[in-house]
Amino acid sequence: MSDRRPRRRLPRRLVQLYVGLIFYGASMGLQLRANLGLDPWDVFHQGVTVHTPLSIGTVTVAVGVAALLLWIPLRQRPGLGTVSNVLVVGPVMDATLWLTPQPEALAVRIPLLLFAIVLCGVATGLYISARFGPGPRDGLMTGLHQRTGWSIRLVRTGIELAVLATGFALGGSVGVGTVLFALAIGPLSQLFLRVFAIPAPAGTGSGIVAQGAVEPQVRDLI
Repeated sequence: MSDRRPRRRLPRRLVQLYVGLIFYGASMGLQLRANLGLDPWDVFHQGVTVHTPLSIGTVTVAVGVAALLLWIPLRQRPGLGTVSNVLVVGPVMDATLWLTPQPEALAVRIPLLLFAIVLCGVATGLYISARFGPGPRDGLMTGLHQRTGWSIRLVRTGIELAVLATGFALGGSVGVGTVLFALAIGPLSQLFLRVFAIPAPAGTGSGIVAQGAVEPQVRDLI
């Protein structure tokens, strides 16, 4: 009976993975449409372009590769979620930008920004809790959490603020949405990792949820 449980959970995990990645790409597109500030990683990407002849797209890919290399000392392993992140998020972001008109009124842009940030938190909780592996940058968060024991909230917020400060120092553009994203995404990620947690098979120790990465309260929710 217990051997069948992981198989029964597989459809839910796959749905959760791809819904989460779709939400992730959509949240990025909506934040761009709000036009109140780039997210911290894009501030960093933009800052790098100021000092190099590379396009922001090329820098984004290069930083993703560098983030994957940092997985090695953190003992993170790529999975289906890692590959899918690369293949799904970008096209969904482009589709969202194509489908969503550019709002002019601040009364529309502010709620759009807030919705995009919350949606990104939901997306993070969905796709990482599916236990198919995080994207390159989110893998730094889960890896540092597992190696240090610090909370997801603290690790994610620390990464975002460090990336934001570096990007700003390099000449990247910062807006109110940038700072709000950096401060809010850590707590939101931790919250929704708890909400969408899927238990791992007993004794495997696999995945962020299985290793207690969402703190002990997760066990009360699953």
